[in-house]
Amino acid sequence: MKYTVLDYLEDTAAKYPDKVAFADINESITWSKFVENSKKLSYFIAEHFDRGMAVPVMMEKSVKTLEYFFAALYAGCFYSYFDSTFPDSRLTSMIETLGVTKIISERKNEKKLSGLPVTALFTDEVIIENKESVQGSRQKLIIDTDPVYANFTSGTTGTPKAVLVNHKNVVDFLTCFTEIFEIKPEENIANQAPFDFDVSVKDIFSGVFTGATVHLVPKAYFSFPTKLLDYLEEREITTLIWAVSALCIISTLNGFSYKIPGKLKKIMFSGEVMPIKQLRKWKENVPDAEYINLYGPTEITCNCTYYRLPKDIPEDYVTPMGIPFPNERVFLLDENDNLITEKNIEGEICVSGSCVALGYYDNPKTEQVFVQNPSNKKFFERIYRTGDLGKYGDDDLFYYVGRKDTQIKHMGHRIELGEIEGTIEKNCSITRAVTIFTNNKIYAFYTTADNKPVEKKDIVTSLKTDLPVYMVPSDFIHIEEFPLTKNGKVDKRALEAKING
Repeated sequence: MKYTVLDYLEDTAAKYPDKVAFADINESITWSKFVENSKKLSYFIAEHFDRGMAVPVMMEKSVKTLEYFFAALYAGCFYSYFDSTFPDSRLTSMIETLGVTKIISERKNEKKLSGLPVTALFTDEVIIENKESVQGSRQKLIIDTDPVYANFTSGTTGTPKAVLVNHKNVVDFLTCFTEIFEIKPEENIANQAPFDFDVSVKDIFSGVFTGATVHLVPKAYFSFPTKLLDYLEEREITTLIWAVSALCIISTLNGFSYKIPGKLKKIMFSGEVMPIKQLRKWKENVPDAEYINLYGPTEITCNCTYYRLPKDIPEDYVTPMGIPFPNERVFLLDENDNLITEKNIEGEICVSGSCVALGYYDNPKTEQVFVQNPSNKKFFERIYRTGDLGKYGDDDLFYYVGRKDTQIKHMGHRIELGEIEGTIEKNCSITRAVTIFTNNKIYAFYTTADNKPVEKKDIVTSLKTDLPVYMVPSDFIHIEEFPLTKNGKVDKRALEAKING
């Protein structure tokens, strides 16, 4: 019986010991060697981290990074990826959330880490001592409800939340995912997503569960479509599980006029709504591939619904969320927590099943959204309230409508607009800020005490000290006062009308 992701890893290594497991731009590693290296590194992890602790890893996306992830698991811990480009304030918040005092890092991050409240364990100083008793005893204690990773999302209070996902969550979802989409050992998967984005979980563990080879695409290649397309062709990539924004880089910059990858069989996308114009370009240029729309937040382990797109789609096509994955219950609740069964009635998308994550690490927000199913009065059924609005279409499929609150999905990342607003308002000249997400861009409206606009470059410079680049608005619009609704709230529809003319 296989209960944990390590059971699946070792089973795959036994079946395909000499097959390439992971490959980056500089090196590749076989399944047997990957297990061997991960176990060796786990002795080091066990020396510095107690069982059940988070192991922060700040490294470039590489084969070695993945070895540290799985070393953390072998040591009875869980991993959390830290992006070195994040502002110090955000990284400090992540460190404090996890309650860690040490971090695994490459030497090049030494200056960055010197200003953070954590001790760096640099990879160039790692000494491997084979203490079988330490690593072995910890591995035997692992059960399927133990965490595998913690991915951070944007927070409404300006504090990122760490979503904790366990072995059972990953096993439940990935076994279904790889079977439904028939991911085979001979396939080559191109990993696009950064390791702190849960799209990468599908790449990494699809390989672990099937023996498929996972190729780690350099981030820089997504700025050069020709390099990216050469890479896909040279590596004979068959499967893309990418964020929508990544796929659009190729199609919007006319990459297909340069080269069309000849081996692509499956193209899956998620994170936000795929623009139909870009989807049609992909289907026109890579017509023989299967296209799959995936939906689901990090809190339910990647995805809860999927839809296989038809061969031909019109210009006014609306892509469905589709149907639930096996062993996942997806349903809609109205504002009074009544179950919605009628078509074309909007409600909050809720999910139950083994896919539902453990919750947020050390955060009371868990009790607000990981709750008892209010429509089930008979027995305990834990669900996750996504905050997304959906509906049943006339075809009985699920359709995404939008966010229930101010959280959005932009460039593949989940963002709380309130966090951006709060950060803008730190500027001493700005009295209030309201952000609008439209046309796939973030706009910020603001007022000032002296009723004079602030230089855009000054606002951007200020924001970049606290926010990742993908959270910085595209434009900043100064207004004398905010339009209000009859209830005295900011009229966001009126602001959006200003943008769209």
